[in-house]
Parts: sequence; C-alpha cells; structure tokens
Amino acid sequence: MSASEPSPAWRLVGTDGDGEIAVVELDGAGAEISRAGVTSGGLIELARTHTDDVRWVWSDTARWYPPLLAAGARVRRVHDLRAVRAILRTAESVPESARLPTHAAWSAPAAWEEAPDSREALFEVETIAARDAPSDLASGHREFAAQLAALDAASGRLRLLAVAESTGALVAAEMRAAGLPWDVATHTRLLDETLGERVGGSRRHVDAAAAAVRTALDDPDVALDSPPRLLRALHRAGLAVSSTSKWELEDLDHPVVAPLLAYKRLMRLLTANGENWIATWVRGGRFRPVYVPSGVVTGRWASSGGGALQIPRSLRPAVRADPGWLLVSADVAQLEPRVLAGMSRDRAMARAAAGTDLYAGIVSTGVVTTRQEAKIAVLGAMYGATTGDSGRLVPRLRRAFPAAMRLVDDAAVAGEEGRVVSTWLGRTSPSAGSAFTRSQFEASLDETDAATEKQARRRARDRGRFTRNYVVQGTAAEWALCWLAETRRSLLALTAPGAEAAASGPAQSGAPHIAFFLHDEIIVHTPAELADQVAAIVTDAAARAGRLMFGEFPIDFPLDVRIAPDAGKP
Repeated sequence: MSASEPSPAWRLVGTDGDGEIAVVELDGAGAEISRAGVTSGGLIELARTHTDDVRWVWSDTARWYPPLLAAGARVRRVHDLRAVRAILRTAESVPESARLPTHAAWSAPAAWEEAPDSREALFEVETIAARDAPSDLASGHREFAAQLAALDAASGRLRLLAVAESTGALVAAEMRAAGLPWDVATHTRLLDETLGERVGGSRRHVDAAAAAVRTALDDPDVALDSPPRLLRALHRAGLAVSSTSKWELEDLDHPVVAPLLAYKRLMRLLTANGENWIATWVRGGRFRPVYVPSGVVTGRWASSGGGALQIPRSLRPAVRADPGWLLVSADVAQLEPRVLAGMSRDRAMARAAAGTDLYAGIVSTGVVTTRQEAKIAVLGAMYGATTGDSGRLVPRLRRAFPAAMRLVDDAAVAGEEGRVVSTWLGRTSPSAGSAFTRSQFEASLDETDAATEKQARRRARDRGRFTRNYVVQGTAAEWALCWLAETRRSLLALTAPGAEAAASGPAQSGAPHIAFFLHDEIIVHTPAELADQVAAIVTDAAARAGRLMFGEFPIDFPLDVRIAPDAGKP
C-alpha cells in the first residue's frame, strides 16, 4: 500500500455474489478500500499472518471463527455484527433516527449451539448460505454501516460495550476450541467417594439414602424421583408442605429431612455429572461445553450444552492441567455490590470495599453487626427483598449508602411504571410488554375489582424487582467482559517455546489461554514457567476493567488468585 492510500481500519469477510469467500478492506468510516476473493485456505492464512490492529468484521463469530481456530489461526479483534445488533436494536441511548431497520435474519439468535468443530463444515460456502443468509458481503456491509451510524449517534458508552461483547464472542469460541482440561480418573474417583461404589445398576450411598427416606416415611414403595408421588407420601406422614423443594424441606423437623436432602443431592450429581456426562462431554482430556455469550437477558453468559456454568464445586479437582502446565484460577469478591458502588458513585460504599471484603467493610462502618447481616442487607437491596431480615436491614443501608440505594430504588420505580432501564454501558432491558400495560390500565379504571388491582400491583412489584437487579447484574456482566478482554489481550503476547498442550488445539497449544469463565471467575491454562506472569496479568486486567468501566472512581476489584495443578479449592 502506498503512502497516499488510506490504511484499513476494518476487514469485512463474507461471501460475494458468486458465493465465494471474499475479504474487503474498509477505512475508518467503513468505506471500501479494496476487495479480494480468497479460498478457505487463503482466509485461514490471512488470519494467521495478519496480526495487525485491523478489526475483523463478520456476521457471526460462532460460524466464522471455529474453522480458523481449528487451522491454528487466531484474530486479535473483531466486530460481531449479530452480537452488536442485539444490543443496538433495543438500546435506549440510540436516537430514533439512527435505529437499525428490522431484519429478521440479522436479529435471529447466534448459532452457538450449532458451532462446528471443523473448518471443513463451515467453509462449504453452500452451508454458509443456507444456515446464515446475512453472511453475504453486501448485506454485511449495509448492516455494518448502519451499526457504525447508530454507535456514532448513541449517547453514553455503547461503543465500549460493542467491543467487549464482540471480544467475548471470540473468547467463547476459543474456550470451546481449547477445552477445559479434565481428568476422567479423578472425576470417577470423586463420584465413587460421593455416591458409593456401584451395586448392580445403582450406587451404594444413593441406595442407602433412599432406604432411609422410605423408612422415615414408613412407605417402602414411595417413588422418590416422582415429585407428585413423593409429595403425597410426605402429606401422608403429616408434613404440610406444598412442594419437595430443598427450601421447604429444610424448615421441617422430621426424621425424613436429612436422608431426603442427601438423596436429592446425590441424585442431582449422578444425573447431571455422572458417567453419562463424562461419556457425552469429555473427549481427549478436555471438557468442551457450548458457551452462549449474553444468553441471559442481562448480558450474563449461559451454556447450551454440558452445564458449564453449573459444575459442582465437589468436581473441581477433576479440572486438572496437562503435564508441565498449571491452572491460574481467579475470582472477584462481591462483584455486584462493587459494581453498584461504581455505578452510583457512592464513595461511602467504595470506602467500605477498599482493600477488604466488602461485607466486612460494611460491618466496620457500624451499619450492621455481622458479616452475614451485611450480606443479607446488600443482596436484599439488589433483589428487592422487603420481608424478614432483609426488610429489617435494608433501611439501614439507605441511611449509610444513599447514592447506591437511590440507584437501585430508581430502577425499581422505573420498572413498576413500565419503563425500561439500562446498564452502565447501555444494554437496555426488555420492554414491560403488552400484558403488563393492559393489567395496569385495567387496574386504573373506576369500575375495576379488587382482584384486578391486586394482580396489577403484583405485576408492578415483580417488574420493579427485575429492573432493580437488571442494572446491577447487567453492569457486573459488562465488567466481567472487560476483564475477559483485557486478560485475553495480554495473554496474546505470551508464548512458551517448547511448551505444548496438544489437546488445546493448534491455535492455543503453545501459549497460555483462557479455559473457563463463570460470571466472576476465570481459569487460565498456562505453561508452568509462565504461571506467575499469568497471575499478574489476570490481576492487572481486573484493575484495568474497573478503570475502563468507572474511570478514576476509587472502587477496586480484588481477586482470589490460585496457581495449582487443579481447580479444586485448597
């Protein structure tokens, strides 16, 4: 490129009019500079050799990125059109004049649950056209131009959210490709210790718990795995319960409670993470779940296979690094309350959190007397609890931390009135919906009845609790995305000559890589000689994420960092 030609800022990939893969270089305004058709191999080579800061633009990370990873290529930066559209189409900070036009194909959910494991599956152009119609260049370029215009017109911090969301999509694909190191022998041993050895088609400890339940109920034939039948058996035993939930059972004083809770816990482990789970989800020493970025309406991640976000703590020792490698595990303490302090600019709450456990810091202010009371009060404030201990303690928080409480109270009022709320970076909550609007209107009529009014009040309270928590949980998810992105950016610069974790795939086998993410926790799989550097990177990334989100406001995000061969707690 000559000195007079503009440098590309974006690299758009898609299919051209003939159904072939093409790459278009765009300038900072999104105008085309050059275009070139490429083969699937050419695209892989382009991604592998171009490590510049040009940001890739494509329709859907779940479709385009896995084959590049399978071939050993990683991209540094991306703008995921489908992920960003999901934010922009409802963002309150985008003016009406810049709203994205309705487009059913672009607005469809991303295809994480269908993410292919090999590049051959994706780079059959006919498959792309059939499964992902908007991947053609013309449609992609129009969509990108509309998104740039919306981001330019938006107030607030939507551009940072778009970058973080797109980077999160890269991380999700990379974690699936690398997998989480998993030791089947350790998993099997833990199952045997917890469930008991196999006896025929069952487990000894499970059978013992079941027998104790039947004895306590004096009912040898009760079907413990049928909630309706079990509930009837509890009623026959004189227990006035409305369900078989743990929360109701724990309040009972009866010999059946302990063995029944034990049975439910053991069966949950057996069915969710027993031998069938191992056979389905662990291959070649790796657990490869399907992550769904922003699978929850607040922006939190979900998973559509493997239960990645519900791995029991008791099985964490089975998460075991390869020989010569270690795991750097890090989680942030009290993420959501810290985010609330940052959003609200509540300096009193920030001081309580400075350099310490936030709940202990609240105790030190004299607002409450115990850490447990502090936790109950803060969670009650964020989730709208008005009864019991929460109802007693939350008013104390209002006096001690007025700015923080005003933020969540205002969000609750907005929800009760049917309005939307937005996170710190600008993700906007779903609208209240027609059923809510109709119920509030009917309750306002002169001739309305008491039942209609009661239902309307209940709907309003429920909506208020949702919006109260939405702004905090959603902003916490944004902080976590920034933490992921900052960690990934620094890890890209690290390599360990000679170190190899072959099962992590060609793109990540020789360098530290993020192997697991859960809301407020990251696990990095790293060559042992780089573990201390990785721990420093993860810690520094948390501080940088705080500054990205909240500038110089003095709220810190302390981490519990552990370097070990496995992810079990010491």
